[in-house]
Amino acid sequence: MKIRLLEVIEDSPIELLLLADPSEKLVKEYLSRGQCFVATKNDEVIGVIVLIRTRPETIEIVNIAVREDHQNKGIGKRLVLFAIDKAKEQHIKTVEIGTGNSGLNQLALYQKCGFRITGVDRDFFIRHYKEKIYENGIQVIDMIRLSLDL
Repeated sequence: MKIRLLEVIEDSPIELLLLADPSEKLVKEYLSRGQCFVATKNDEVIGVIVLIRTRPETIEIVNIAVREDHQNKGIGKRLVLFAIDKAKEQHIKTVEIGTGNSGLNQLALYQKCGFRITGVDRDFFIRHYKEKIYENGIQVIDMIRLSLDL
């Protein structure tokens, strides 16, 4: 597997990005402000991660997704560790990420990568998404915020 920056002339893997964020409007908005990296295997895109600078010395992972037929193979972890390495290269001091309250696997992954829970943005998904979102049989309501100090 290789991870590389998505070139400006390439179409973004929107279907893959929508696995992590069902709002095409929000995805396109943060894609315009961030860097999109793709994980490829045999020239096929199997994963994606989007990073944006939010404040001086801080980046946020705003989207991370792995194609369903490639999940549970360590690709998500490799993408998160790649983002951490990119942050270190750029002398970033803090990496942030957020996930829904029902993202049990995501919460475990981020904590295994060293992230700590820093807060809860109550009703985030109610305020920002028209349709109700369910994951693991739980309605996604709150955004769990995590960060990693480098």
